[in-house]
Formats: sequence, structure tokens, C-alpha cells
Amino acid sequence: MQDQKAFIELVDAHRGILLKVVRMYMNTAEDQDDLYQEIVFQLWKSFASFKAESQFSTWMYRVALNTAITYLKNDKRRVDADHGYGINYGKEENYDNAHEDRLTQFYDAVKELTKVEKAIILSLIEGHSQTQIAENLGLSEVNARVKLARTKKKLKRIIKEKGYEF
Repeated sequence: MQDQKAFIELVDAHRGILLKVVRMYMNTAEDQDDLYQEIVFQLWKSFASFKAESQFSTWMYRVALNTAITYLKNDKRRVDADHGYGINYGKEENYDNAHEDRLTQFYDAVKELTKVEKAIILSLIEGHSQTQIAENLGLSEVNARVKLARTKKKLKRIIKEKGYEF
């Protein structure tokens, strides 16, 4: 019972990580809901093995990212054109319409990246250092730095080609 309460409190405290992951990897609100539930389930299954050698948020991020990638691979989900970004678990910041439009355009551009590139951008959004990105993705720091630079360049190109305004 104590573990369950601690788990719920930790997941609630770091809910934003999960929301970013599901929004990054899924288009429709239904798919986002499904992935969110799968991530929480995987977190719960793994919670007893969490050793607190790293921060909970770092561990949660790794589990969420691995679950999202596995979920896509195993279910062979197809990304469709529906952009039902309707997921809302708890309080989120209130954005004006222009900000929400820019955010939607950003996520649309990110969806054109590969799974690894998405993970790199998500890590960057989370404020992870290049060392943390390398560690999270199982890359050398040099490889992570190169992939980060290439991914940023590719994302800028996609945004420019789509005519998105930032």
C-alpha cells in the first residue's frame, strides 16, 4: 500500500514527462491515451526494481521512452493525419492560441523524425545535457553530440520546408 501511494505521488509529480513522450510519439488522442496507460503500467511493473541510483524522473523518462519505442515496434502503429492532441491528465499550463498553434506545428515537424531523433529532441526539451542524452540512449558522448547536431539541423529544415512560423 505504501509503495502504491509513493508510486502515484511520483508519477503525478512528473506527469509532464509522460505527456511529452505520448504527444511526441502518437498523433491521435486515443493512441496517446493507450500509450500513456501502457507507460504507467510498465512503470508500475518496474517500480520495485527502481534503485534510486538516479533521479526518479530520469528513470521514468527512460522507461517511458523505451515503452513508446517498443509500443510502436510491437503494434506496428501507423501514424495518421489526425492530430487529436486531446490528452489532458491533470492541470496543464494555459496557452494562448498562437502558442498552441506553434506547439502543434513543432510536434508535427518532430513526427517526421526517426524514433532516435525524436528521443534526442525530447531529451533536449527535458533539459538533459549531452552526457545524459548519450547515457539515456546508450550512445557515446561524441555520437550523441553528432546526432544532436544533425537532428537539430534536420528539424530546422523540416520547419522551414513546411513554412511553419516560430
